[in-house]
Amino acid sequence: MSETILLIEDDEALAQLVQLLLERAGYAVKMANHGEAGLEMAREETPGLVLLDVLMPEMDGWHVYEALRRITDAPVLFLTALGDEHNITYGLGLGADDYIVKPFGYKELVTRVKAALSRARRARGEQTIFETGGLQVNLDTHEVKIDSREVSLTPTEFQLLSALVQDAGRTVSHDTLLRRVWGPEYSNRRDYLKLYIWYLRQKIEEDPRDPQRIISERGQGYRLVVELEEAAV
Repeated sequence: MSETILLIEDDEALAQLVQLLLERAGYAVKMANHGEAGLEMAREETPGLVLLDVLMPEMDGWHVYEALRRITDAPVLFLTALGDEHNITYGLGLGADDYIVKPFGYKELVTRVKAALSRARRARGEQTIFETGGLQVNLDTHEVKIDSREVSLTPTEFQLLSALVQDAGRTVSHDTLLRRVWGPEYSNRRDYLKLYIWYLRQKIEEDPRDPQRIISERGQGYRLVVELEEAAV
């Protein structure tokens, strides 16, 4: 991912945590601790997305948002403790792309950021494409290719591959993959996961018995190998 995220947040501890979470997800993060600094950074950095706190001294998030709209058309997500219906409706009514209420979880934050960036790319006519080692996955059109050869996947197979793409290069636990693809009620059905990993390997591995793209990490989960990484079962 190449998008730079601008975080405008006056709570230093929270800002550092959010920065860490987003950098782990592969994003570059720039931080500003008040509205004026955030606006200046938006002019200089051309962010792909802005995370904006509402309750800040001197210039609150509502006014910062209005000024941002004269600087950038990047998606803006409010990040605030004001979780009542009135404030959520007001923020979205201004034109914000999303409204994340504190406290929030890592998965919620990253999922909402990814979704907002994806919507922005589609609005610009762009597509989200993941490529590594001859594998190409278009997350918007659901097209998959191996060395330019089209591969036909079922909807469940594509969901599983997409779940691995989200954390490419990192081991994704069995339970996480089951929740992402089948839902929380299937979190203990590893037989489902094992079977669909086998299906997927039949279609994207040169030798499914010696997988080089989807690697099993014994007792932990599965990992989608990124380019230049030496694969080992």
